Amino acid sequence: MTDAPAAPPPEASAAGGPWTCPFCALLCQAPADAGVPDGCPRARAALAALAADRPPGSDRPSVDGAPVPLGTALSVAAERLGQWRQPLFGGLGTDVAGARALYRLAARTGAWCDHAEGEALATALRVVQDGGQQGTTLGELRSRADLVVFVGTDARALPRLPARAGFGAAGSPCRELVFLGAEPPAWARALADAADAPRVTALAAADLPAALQQLAALVDERRLPAPDPALAALAERLRDARYAVLLWEPAALPAHGALCGERLNRIAARLNRSTRAATLALGGHDGGASVQQAFTWLGGLPLRSRVSQRDGLRHEPWTGAGARLLARGAADGLLWVSSFDPTRLPPEDAPPAIVLGPPAMGAALAARPAPAGRVFVPVATPGVHEPGHLFRFDGTVVLPLQPRPDLRADAGPAGALRPVDVIVGALERLLAPADGGPR
Repeated sequence: MTDAPAAPPPEASAAGGPWTCPFCALLCQAPADAGVPDGCPRARAALAALAADRPPGSDRPSVDGAPVPLGTALSVAAERLGQWRQPLFGGLGTDVAGARALYRLAARTGAWCDHAEGEALATALRVVQDGGQQGTTLGELRSRADLVVFVGTDARALPRLPARAGFGAAGSPCRELVFLGAEPPAWARALADAADAPRVTALAAADLPAALQQLAALVDERRLPAPDPALAALAERLRDARYAVLLWEPAALPAHGALCGERLNRIAARLNRSTRAATLALGGHDGGASVQQAFTWLGGLPLRSRVSQRDGLRHEPWTGAGARLLARGAADGLLWVSSFDPTRLPPEDAPPAIVLGPPAMGAALAARPAPAGRVFVPVATPGVHEPGHLFRFDGTVVLPLQPRPDLRADAGPAGALRPVDVIVGALERLLAPADGGPR
């Protein structure tokens, strides 16, 4: 895949073009002068965190807790990175350009790479790898689905999903929402007053994997000795639906959640023999969907992979998890990137670290004990300070991000920040010729 096209200048966005909110994988849009989309609580909380009060100087580059010029911080970071024999690139909260730059640096240094939400991303990917996927998109959900089943989640991580999916909107095809193994949230209960209100049903499932196993058998019209009446009724409604969508959230599933995802896809595949059905996984926040896409197209393998000049590509979805690498002491250095969320900090017991985050992250890092071995470099937030691009959670759309002067002024020192791809590119250039190869 080629590089994304150049984004228009910030002035174009501020002049009236839509602003794309980068703070969840829905990538909602709003007029540039209209604040956050529909007062989204997630976006408001994210902007408040970026603009939080901080002690003077804490938002500057630092080495071992002491403020330094940016050039000094980058030189020290590059020197330390070059000395690490097995680095881990974690967090990975960045946009497409940042992901591309991180991949190049990982290939240079032989780093393992995992996102902060790597467990959920790996679960969703494992479902596709093991059994394929009966997938759909947000647009199809909005325009075609008449029965939507929330499986083990109330989708609270996506506050504007109901609006984006058109639940209760005039002309919406959706006639029923089912919450299987989850309580209907307040927005679902409030739909009773909507113009085209769908019916809202809740089905308890203390053991979600067992419930899905039984539902799959009932959809397949197999005889069971004592079927659950509520699940049997749901299976019948699924067979009668014109277009059923099974929504699931890998991060909300119990252990071995990939098995639940596989059962959902088998249910959808069985329904597709006589009607239409699909699954849709929710997640990929903080740039997770974008980094997964970028690493896969650049190297042919997803996250939790190591790019080594000596050993080539290696993918380990279990042992390559960032938390497991750190727990067993397999990584001697950590490059942590979190450009969207200043509260998403590296683990406290992490090895020596290079931390790239918004200026507000500096105060939280400074409050931690023993900063020795840590370099902090403040970076721009795509969609607030600088342009960028992100993939939406369904993987079918990549949207440009434009900075907004009003938000940029509230969230950090405009003009003093560089995006992740620029900082990572500088680290790569500063590595000594012998550093990073071959490993």
